[in-house]
Amino acid sequence: MGEKVVAGQFDLSDRQRYRDKLRRCLTGLERLLAEQRFDRPKNLMGLEIELNLVGADGMPKMLNGEVLERIASRDFQTELAMFNLEVNIAPHRLGGRVFDRLAEELRTSLAYADRKAGELDAGIVMIGILPTLDRDDLVSSNLSDVDRYTLLNDQIVAARGEDFVLDIDGVERLTCTSKSIAPEAACTSVQLHLQVTPGRFADVWNAAQAVAGVQIAVGANSPFLFGRELWRESRPPLFQQSTDTRPPELQAQGVRPRTWFGERWISSAYDLFEENLRYYPALLPICDDEDPLEVLDGGGVPSLAELVLHNGTVYRWNRPVYGIADGVPHLRVENRVLPAGPTITDVIANAAFYYGLVRALAEEPRPVWTRMPFEAAAANFDAACRHGIDARLTWPRRGRYGGTVEVDAVSLVRDELLPLAEAGLAAWGIESADRDLYLGVIEERCRRRANGASWQAATFHRAQEAGLSRDAALGATTRRYGELMRTGEPVHTWPVGLPEPAPLG
Repeated sequence: MGEKVVAGQFDLSDRQRYRDKLRRCLTGLERLLAEQRFDRPKNLMGLEIELNLVGADGMPKMLNGEVLERIASRDFQTELAMFNLEVNIAPHRLGGRVFDRLAEELRTSLAYADRKAGELDAGIVMIGILPTLDRDDLVSSNLSDVDRYTLLNDQIVAARGEDFVLDIDGVERLTCTSKSIAPEAACTSVQLHLQVTPGRFADVWNAAQAVAGVQIAVGANSPFLFGRELWRESRPPLFQQSTDTRPPELQAQGVRPRTWFGERWISSAYDLFEENLRYYPALLPICDDEDPLEVLDGGGVPSLAELVLHNGTVYRWNRPVYGIADGVPHLRVENRVLPAGPTITDVIANAAFYYGLVRALAEEPRPVWTRMPFEAAAANFDAACRHGIDARLTWPRRGRYGGTVEVDAVSLVRDELLPLAEAGLAAWGIESADRDLYLGVIEERCRRRANGASWQAATFHRAQEAGLSRDAALGATTRRYGELMRTGEPVHTWPVGLPEPAPLG
């Protein structure tokens, strides 16, 4: 497999063999499910955060290789572009004071990484999209020096056959083109993993899809790209357009994009893996030597390497994941909705809200997905990306009359969803101190109608009103964001605007 990645050359026989292997992998997954071979409940969660490297001026620094050498920890890895890093936190069991422990681990890890970056005159910023990024920063020559990124770029570019078009119409409009997938690197996210049994997978995935718009509304943190103020959470349209293998003709035919919300509620994890094979051609047709069905016949556990690889090139906002730990297969729901930042407290609050809410909704006797069309969940996601904390969302009406109603996101969260999240966290065994602290952060954001995106936009406009040019205002906003991020105080407490200059003398 490694030789293929380095060579990057695929012929027709590679693609046919890969398609055949994918079908055998899918059959293998079906057998594993039927034979109930999957891990029993362990209440395990995991966390990944993508990060930006910036200089003292707030501009991106293309130094991830050098910074990673100094960090010298397997917890930190490269991401798509040279100004990106990713930190991975080992799986934790949900319960007790787990969120406080996670917060402390993250503070320690990020403070250490920030010090190491500082040795190279750089620093780490957790933010959905770095406001100071320029189009010249997001070119193929700035992709990380890793074979898989180069190969993925080459295959997506070849599949599309023409330049990528970015067209996002928000507060302002951005239109431009790119010859590579590099603009995707602007999107820095938090990924929340939850290990689930096959029997619970569909309920958890459906619940996660139902609340994706709510997650964005309270957690939006990406209002700027290439000097333009766009959507409150601009990552989803940017991600979709910068990885879109469909030329306009295929878009017009209704061919599905590889970055996808989905189109239906599901009844099994199998549904999602099967859809990925049915709808999406292979980008990286790399085969290993394992025959998954022979492994199963011999009583072993197949790696399903081709299925895992293919699944990783379909960018669902809630992605199914197949993995093996200690020789036992398991399934996870990977929630990819949230932007990075603003602070560790905010990240953990977003996580606590998600894990509590998904647990409660997945166990309701009349689940939300039986009372709301899937199209409404997709529309909520879009509305929340556009409007952030000011979004209006569609949600099932309470009481016996049924139907749906349009409601302010903040009212929905405060009146209905925070109590559910609290009940869900209690069901996980989370101690009340953690529940109160982190759900209190979400409640305060709603009370003040303030999140990372609203703070960035308000501070940028305040800087312009003070006489700064657009670029200077974006730079000053980014530097101020970095200062406040390092204090660790949640974003709803941040003062809007730039600090007054200290008097001379």
